[in-house]
Amino acid sequence: MSAEPKGLQISIMGREFRVACGPDEQKELLQAVEYLNRKMLEIKEQGKITGLDRIAIMAALNISHEFLTSRFGNFDVAEFKRRMLSIETTLDQALVDQEKLF
Repeated sequence: MSAEPKGLQISIMGREFRVACGPDEQKELLQAVEYLNRKMLEIKEQGKITGLDRIAIMAALNISHEFLTSRFGNFDVAEFKRRMLSIETTLDQALVDQEKLF
């Protein structure tokens, strides 16, 4: 006897999908589905992009951009990495100089 896989039936832009999902994750998954569906419908209604694949890719790009912007604001990740490397180099040099004192 095999166990029935847990999942949730969802609909995005009228297409049905079965997604693996535990009972404790269903609420969040349904919220994500609703958000994605809304974003894809907005893109479709603009009429500039046709084809479900292209609409899905544009929605994914828009959502990724929203996520990164909300997470980092106008934060320049590359500049942050450069500064962190500079600080690390300065600390390494200070530790080498400190070792010479003992």
